[in-house]
Amino acid sequence: MPEARKPLKRWRGCRAALPNRYALTAVLPSLFPQGEHPGFTYGGYDMCCRYYMESSPELRPIVEAMNRSPLLAGFPEEIPVRSDGEIRPSEAAPVIASSRAGRRGVFPMKWGFTGKTLLINARTETAAIKPAFRESWKSRRCIVPASWYYEWEHLLSPGGKKKTGDKYMLRQKNSAVTWLCGLYRFEAGLPCFVILTREPGEGIRFIHDRMPLILPEESISDWIRPDADPERLLSGALTELRFERAG
Repeated sequence: MPEARKPLKRWRGCRAALPNRYALTAVLPSLFPQGEHPGFTYGGYDMCCRYYMESSPELRPIVEAMNRSPLLAGFPEEIPVRSDGEIRPSEAAPVIASSRAGRRGVFPMKWGFTGKTLLINARTETAAIKPAFRESWKSRRCIVPASWYYEWEHLLSPGGKKKTGDKYMLRQKNSAVTWLCGLYRFEAGLPCFVILTREPGEGIRFIHDRMPLILPEESISDWIRPDADPERLLSGALTELRFERAG
């Protein structure tokens, strides 16, 4: 897939997370010449705007299953479908969900719900009551497989203003895959997803005051079952992650 794309489209998920006075800062490529983006947070948009999929033996079967999905042919050229590397909002990637027949499957889904802005995250604490997410919370839950996700350290300046520090890679302990929990819905016949967030574990709170909702692999089938009670599974969420500074 070609990397070239318009800067505004490339960062529109991050832009949605910002008040208007910061929106232009988030999308000006001249401020981030190496393609870096500091993952600003505002108004419930809690996670930075990128995760990563390695070309690994653990993820290969997932990618191959996505490539067999009939949904793949429905994605227009302007929505890149990624199977490895960095995944950004408005791009499509492999997502695990229940099929119409109730079987576990892998499908291409676009990252972000369309609204007044592109919604890329949903808070676990309020997804059940928010109009944009409550129906998906009830019966359209999914798992987003990743090798790791990126986050920028969020700091307060002496004047009380937020600023960003070091960039980190965070991943599940004792697993080659990090299983991010999400919600999905259909828009114009194509599936799209958001990633759920929650309070962070104490070991990574210094980086950010939110983290993705992550479950162990053995909980995937229960999480994606349309008739499951998601509240019952939250106690099994993983909060202790491996992390390292990204180069």
